[in-house]
This record gives sequence, structure tokens and C-alpha cells, in this order.
Amino acid sequence: MTLPRIYSSETLQNDSHCALGADHLRYLKTVMRLKPGDAILVFDGYGHEFEARIENFSASGVTVRLGAPVPPVRRKIRLTLAQGIPKAGKMDGIVRTAAELGTDVIIPVAAARSVRRLEGEKSSAKVARWQKIAREAARCTRSSRVTVVEPVLSFADMLKRADSGARKLIFWEEESRQTIREVLSDTRFSGATHYFIIVGPEGGLAREEVDRAGENGFISVSLGRQILKVETAAAAILSIIQYEKGIFSDVAKGIEV
Repeated sequence: MTLPRIYSSETLQNDSHCALGADHLRYLKTVMRLKPGDAILVFDGYGHEFEARIENFSASGVTVRLGAPVPPVRRKIRLTLAQGIPKAGKMDGIVRTAAELGTDVIIPVAAARSVRRLEGEKSSAKVARWQKIAREAARCTRSSRVTVVEPVLSFADMLKRADSGARKLIFWEEESRQTIREVLSDTRFSGATHYFIIVGPEGGLAREEVDRAGENGFISVSLGRQILKVETAAAAILSIIQYEKGIFSDVAKGIEV
């Protein structure tokens, strides 16, 4: 039987016990019908995961005793997705799928063609929602790390955020010179361990954004003639990169990230 897997907001390292919040009480006691003494898995999203046993239920939550550590899954690459914010609730699905596909960081971007403008408390609330979705994706996919959803950035600020050592790719439907296959097979970058990718909202990226990204070291890449919906584009790109370089390739030779 697969053990229930629970996220802890507390960092798990040297403690013998862990207090899980009241939000886990109903799930473990009523939905899963567990009782004191039953085994579960607890992870903190920072690479720490332990076997654990329930000690007691209370109105404030669940107390568990930590047991043996679970070896972390080793990854070969790090992935950062800068996603132009789409309309309605489409970002929820993009975050969920990107997290399931092993993306390390998601940066919501207010691109030129983003219809929705998120500011202040509304922006913070959306980011908190997306972070919760990412945590749930980590629980379901048995990842020991939780995808980090960063605050909403402007396109210019997002470019400044890009790691200088990353393989920086911007996906543009009007690109005709380089395909994703050509870029990933380029031997000059065979040792890349961090990929920073930009994907636009509905309507794609403006030429000015692509030009500005090029000035900041990004390579413009095509996915071919097929035009993908915004919900599909990031998933396709991340899947291809993970197949060629990451979790869907030879994980045994991975590096801990």
C-alpha cells in the first residue's frame, strides 16, 4: 500500500517530532481513516523527507514522530519557467503541470500582451494560490522539492532575474532559424545544468520583448509550425527538455539540486 504523503511547512532536519497543521487533520483522520500508530511520509519541499508515524490527533492538528529519512530523488538539471500571465484561470493549470514536470521556479510575468494585470494584494493572493497548487503537485508526484512560485514581475525585471550561467531560451512563434531540437543538441551547451525559459501569454510575445531578451543573452527558439495554446506550450517545452536532459533521461547520473 502506498503511504499517504504530507507536506510540512516546518523544515525537517534534526527534529524527532513534527506538528502538522489543522488543514491535514480531516484528510488524515476522516478521508484516509488513519489512527495513531499508522505510517505516513512527511516532506518539507527542501529535499528532506521522512517516514513517520502518527502520535495523536488534536483540534490544532496532527503530531507525528519522524523515523528514517527517505533518500531524495536526484535531478540532472534545474528549470526556471518565466510565464506570461494568461487570461482567466489558465495559470492554475500551467503551474500545476509545470510543477508536476519538475520545474524548480515559476516566475509569473506581466508581458505586453497579458490581458490580466495583477497588482498589490490581488497579486499576492494569486501567487499564494499558485504556490499552494505547486505544493499539492509535489505531494502527488512524490517530489522532495516544491516548485517555488515567485512574485509577479515585469518583463524587464524578469530579464534581470535570469541567472547569467543559465541556458536562456525564449520561445517565439515567429522564430524561423532555430528549433528546440537544434538548440538542445548544440554541443557548446552540452554541460548546461540550468535552463531558464520564457513563454508568452495568449497572442505570444511582442517583437520588442524578444529583441530585449536577445540583448540579455536569450536565444529565440521555435517549436515548429504548430501553434500551441498557452496551456499547452509550457508543458510541451518542459517535457521536451526533461526528456532530453532531465527527469525523463538517465536520472542515475543526476546532480542534487
